[in-house]
Amino acid sequence: MSSAPHTDAAAPTKEEKAIVYLMAGVQFANVLDFMMVNPLGPQLAQDPSMQVPTSQLPLVIGSYTAAASITGVLGSFFLERFDRRSALFVTLLGLAVGTALGGMAQGLASLILARIVAGLFGGPATSLAFAIVSDAIPSRRRGWAMGIVMGGFSVASVLGVPAGLNLAKLGGWRTPFWGVALLIGCAAIASLRLLPPLRAHLARASSEQSAALALFNIMRKPVVALSLAMTTFTMLGVFIVIPNIPAFVQFNLGFDGNRLDVLYLLGGVASFVTTRFTGPLVDRFGSTRVAVVGSILVGGLVYVWFVAGVTAIPVLVVSTAFFLAMAMRGVAYNTLTSKVPEPHERARFQSVQSAVQHGATAAAAFLSAQILSELPDHRLEHLDRVGIVSIVMVAIIPILMTIVERLVRERPAASSRSGR
Repeated sequence: MSSAPHTDAAAPTKEEKAIVYLMAGVQFANVLDFMMVNPLGPQLAQDPSMQVPTSQLPLVIGSYTAAASITGVLGSFFLERFDRRSALFVTLLGLAVGTALGGMAQGLASLILARIVAGLFGGPATSLAFAIVSDAIPSRRRGWAMGIVMGGFSVASVLGVPAGLNLAKLGGWRTPFWGVALLIGCAAIASLRLLPPLRAHLARASSEQSAALALFNIMRKPVVALSLAMTTFTMLGVFIVIPNIPAFVQFNLGFDGNRLDVLYLLGGVASFVTTRFTGPLVDRFGSTRVAVVGSILVGGLVYVWFVAGVTAIPVLVVSTAFFLAMAMRGVAYNTLTSKVPEPHERARFQSVQSAVQHGATAAAAFLSAQILSELPDHRLEHLDRVGIVSIVMVAIIPILMTIVERLVRERPAASSRSGR
């Protein structure tokens, strides 16, 4: 990116702040599109016209992420060839169309098809947003930037998801789809009008022999392979349980379905606060140390709810703590992965990473749907099996992060010795 100054000053510039907060807004709209379907699950299950069993709700989530995984792979071949601003605009428009189609669904099959369309564009949009931030923000301030962008997830929980649930109460479960589609369209226009041209990466991309060769050169690096393995376990560990939380708390724990907006509101506030102080902690102590704390919390909470079946702790306490732990680990993870690629590789790497993220999320959702079964009263059974799988995956993540962070720290010294 030619227009954003890459200084080493402690304070970010006004242009850096503008880009980071704009990408946080894009991430808010994009994440809200993904998140809103999950809490609407109980309403979908209770709508006779949709015929969506609670045990099959993860398939709706998985269809989006599977499609996003496919375009993540395809995007690795061509995203580095385009101005990032223009590419982001196109992907956001496609995401808006796919989301609007979800509001027109007439059954499980058509809803899955609509989510596939949304996923085809949502995956590249996420990759481009993170690539833009990585282009604009120097490494030493990347934790600050990623904390703010990840705040888009928190704000989507604090404001977006409760608002969507209340819209669903007023106008039915279709209304949030149309509202979010409009919001994404506004984000697309704002990105096109407010972002500067983002073409600094094009000179290097045009000199490469081919996109396939460039992708091969990225994938053969040990730090990249380990980073993608880390991504796989990160997504598998949590998304085998996340799609089931709304149905679990409502039908298994007896939580009032009309208060799901409060659950997401409190969790979002906890996430928002956590991302703001976690970013500086990552910059100071490193990603691995922060991620260890987050992983212990995530694994412990999954054990309490899904394996041990503890019901004495209030639902809102456990769910809020889970959001907090997820946010803490998420900032550490995204900050570390942003440092893995070289500058000219960022969009291509983010595309591959997005493909792995969404592919692992889809695999987790599909696996969850295979393990779980639904009782006549909509309660889920075999949750303990899902919980054990989640805990094993979560325990592997800090080990991989330790190795990746060491390789990232060693790379500058190795590069200077080789004259690069």
